[in-house]
Amino acid sequence: MKWKTFILAALMAPLSVGTAMAGFPEKMITIVVPYPAGSTADAIPRLVAPLMQKSLGVNVIIENRGGANGSIGAARVATSPADGYTILLATTGMMAINPWIYEKPAYNAEKDFTPITNGASTPNILVVNPSVKANSLKELIALAKAEPGKLTFASAGIGSTSHLCGETLKVLEGVDAVHIPYQGAAPALQDVIGGQVLMMCDNLSNTVQQVQSGQLRPIVVTAPEVSKQLPNVPTSPQAGSPDLLAGNWYGFIAPAATPKDVIEKLNASIVEALRDPVVTARMEGLGLTVIADKPAEFQATIAKDSARMESIVKRAKAKISN
Repeated sequence: MKWKTFILAALMAPLSVGTAMAGFPEKMITIVVPYPAGSTADAIPRLVAPLMQKSLGVNVIIENRGGANGSIGAARVATSPADGYTILLATTGMMAINPWIYEKPAYNAEKDFTPITNGASTPNILVVNPSVKANSLKELIALAKAEPGKLTFASAGIGSTSHLCGETLKVLEGVDAVHIPYQGAAPALQDVIGGQVLMMCDNLSNTVQQVQSGQLRPIVVTAPEVSKQLPNVPTSPQAGSPDLLAGNWYGFIAPAATPKDVIEKLNASIVEALRDPVVTARMEGLGLTVIADKPAEFQATIAKDSARMESIVKRAKAKISN
């Protein structure tokens, strides 16, 4: 009798789990954004959330949990229940740079999460204050070599894509430029516009409006493809520096043990929202390109960029003690 009870329970267990997952979602979903409100990373889930609410039938809220290059928000989700109700807006910096730049990372980017979809991406763009006497990458490199240590470059902070883009330029072209880190992209860009710092290699989504208004002079887009928003700005390969590649993607991930069918349901809802014509148009206006891929494709992107950024961090000798 005991064996019959055991076998019956074993047979029913998978059915019970399947039934529970089939009911997802049954309550509010929280998207944790590990950056402040008003950032590009914050804008994407706020565009997507209302459409997710319609397709999933539950409230979807945004929780901003900024700090430490996204590490605080990432750690919050890494330790959340793996049930699909708490997901994370993840970036290149968080998943491909932090693991290499922090001596003691607050989370394991490879083991603590499972991908849902890569929402959108933006290349970096190298810009200078209009007072800088350089209109091309070759002229900028020549200027830096003629006056070693006088060229300054701003970044959104140590370990940001803007920091490592500048360090990559230094390594590839053998120039001596001084890094000036800030607490975020906005104050850094303001000082480049004001002339306190001469150069920055930041996300195109953060700089496109200032370039279009003439407040900043574009030098090169650090990507293989020409930018839709700034088609007249050369790419780094076109400018003669094919390895000067930098940018950022903004994806959605969940705690590692989240059931596959929950991931699939979240993927379908987020992808549908990203491909909505109004959402796509808004994102393109921000300098973003919608990706909306499958979990396996996003996983491949994370792995590829993590390997590439490990090499760059080592070359730049960039490290954060914590």
